[in-house]
Amino acid sequence: MSIARVIQGRSSGIIQCSPHDSVRMAASLMSQRRIGALPVVEHGKVAGIFSERDLLHSVAREGDVVLHRPVSEVMTTPPITIEPSVDVMSALALMTTRRVRHLPVVQDGEMIAFISIGDLVKYRIEQVEAEAEQMRDYIAMA
Repeated sequence: MSIARVIQGRSSGIIQCSPHDSVRMAASLMSQRRIGALPVVEHGKVAGIFSERDLLHSVAREGDVVLHRPVSEVMTTPPITIEPSVDVMSALALMTTRRVRHLPVVQDGEMIAFISIGDLVKYRIEQVEAEAEQMRDYIAMA
C-alpha cells in the first residue's frame, strides 16, 4: 500500500508555520493542536520541520531566550520528504532509519500532506486486522 492510500480523503488544511514565526508561537500552536511537529513552509515549499525535539534541545541549550528566536534558527533542515507513491513499509523504514517521526508528503514540489509515524502504524494495524478477519472468515467457511 502506498502513502497515497493513507492520505486519501484528508482535508488539505495542513497546520504549518513560517520560518519567520517565533519559536514561542510555533510551540503554542503545537500545544493548542496537540501535535508533535509542524512543517515549516516558505513560498509554498517545505523549508524544514519544527518538532518537539527541536524545541527541547534548543531550550536545554540556550534557555527560554530561544522562545523569541525565529523557527528557522532551530528547525530541522533540510527536511526529509516522501512522495505519495512511496510504499507504507518503506516510509516506516525511512522514519526508523533516520529517527524522525514526521514526513512531509510532496508531489510536484508542493506539500500535499504531513504524516506521522503514528498515522502509518495505525494504518498498518488496520490492514493487519482486516487481513486477520478475512482469514477467520475463510477458515470458518472451509
